Amino acid sequence: MCGRYAATKDPAALMREFDALDGTDGSGRGPDYNVAPTKDVVTVVQRHPRDADGTPLADEPSVRSLRMMRWGLVPFWAKDPSVGAKMINTRAETAQEKPAFRKALSRRRCLVPADGWYEWKAADGGKGRKEPFFTTTRDGSSLAFAGLWETWRDPKGETDSPPLITFSIITTDAVGPLADIHHRMPLALPSDRWAGWLDPDRTDATDLLRPPERDWVDTLELRPVSTRVNSVRNNGPELVERAEPEPTDLDDGATGALFEVPKQ
Repeated sequence: MCGRYAATKDPAALMREFDALDGTDGSGRGPDYNVAPTKDVVTVVQRHPRDADGTPLADEPSVRSLRMMRWGLVPFWAKDPSVGAKMINTRAETAQEKPAFRKALSRRRCLVPADGWYEWKAADGGKGRKEPFFTTTRDGSSLAFAGLWETWRDPKGETDSPPLITFSIITTDAVGPLADIHHRMPLALPSDRWAGWLDPDRTDATDLLRPPERDWVDTLELRPVSTRVNSVRNNGPELVERAEPEPTDLDDGATGALFEVPKQ
């Protein structure tokens, strides 16, 4: 599962790395070392241009762009956006079967750029204490989580009210040493899968839902980090720095502040 990650690159850097236009309209946040659910973050989408009525121009080449979305998918049929808090993750194994994700898997896929993600390993024999770890690339390149997105409009709102754009991160079985920390992980797509995942004309992307290869996973760095990341109030570069295991008596109320990811 994925309940917290870091995303510190500005849109200009992400435009170069993902070969995308900037569609954030200047609303991109600054560096965020502690991205939590319900935050608005940068994602990558690819769509055909649309006419004045919003109809896709299928004959025109699709365009890849950066878009701001809120983490926590709200299905288009939902009556209340609060349901998004329970849909921050989508299991790869069941995405095709779930009504909340099935249509998005076919038509609305995105990439979620990240420096890396946090996961917690049970310590002290699993008696409550958890040690945080940060998984990142060794060369500083971005990870790209596979995501699904939706557009939601308030059924009680005005017709001209802006829509809510939300997304969910797909998770899969952890691979290699990552499984020693937690049995699930975000589905991080190697760069050779980006185009296929984003292709708006591809309605069946189920073959891309497989976990990454062990060789690719072995190129990642898995580092212990400070329990300061447990609290969403903390947000700075020190959160991703390697740290030695801390004493059992945690500060900042860390144990109670740990965000528990809803099970899917």
